[in-house]
Amino acid sequence: MINILFEDESILVCIKPAGTLSELCDKENSLPRIICSETALDTLYTIHRLDREVSGVMLYAKTPEVAKKLSADVAERKIKKEYIALVEGSPEKDSDTLCDLLFKDSAKNKSYVVARERKGVKKASLFYETLEKRGGSTLVKIDLHTGRTHQIRVQFSSRGHAVLGDKKYGSDIKSNEIALCSHKLTFNHPKTKKEMSFSYTPENAGIWKAEA
Repeated sequence: MINILFEDESILVCIKPAGTLSELCDKENSLPRIICSETALDTLYTIHRLDREVSGVMLYAKTPEVAKKLSADVAERKIKKEYIALVEGSPEKDSDTLCDLLFKDSAKNKSYVVARERKGVKKASLFYETLEKRGGSTLVKIDLHTGRTHQIRVQFSSRGHAVLGDKKYGSDIKSNEIALCSHKLTFNHPKTKKEMSFSYTPENAGIWKAEA
């Protein structure tokens, strides 16, 4: 059963398990499809996305009108997303802002840090702070300033600190999931305008228990 944190006539907030798709599609591991099969809902509208391998808090709309409002809030960066990740090694600074130019290779579904601007290259920025050092790995909290494809994964990997379990970006840890989680989501309810905040921390098991 999917862990639903909140639900009313407008929105649904839940925990996305690693390995599921965040968008509605015909595949069996589509999270909206799973939720609809477990409830009386006919459909859900995707507001934001998480990589298949990533777990954490997800927000869905129940109507096209609410989806339009929340999508506008995402575009205007009114919805705050906070992530946690377990990365290999120890970053040079306990906290820092990482700024890079990223190029997405759509054919390989992979992003790269590049040295100069050109067609297809976008600026990426995030702020992180260290929460805990675990042997050969470090738990960090991350605030995204931009929302590029695989941004957290590639920005840390390019500095020699791949997210644990992330084989695509150089981790040597073998796992079916990666140690990256949508930890906290804060937004204003589309109807009541009340600020709402939901958080989730993975159990200290599986990839979250591994040490690089």
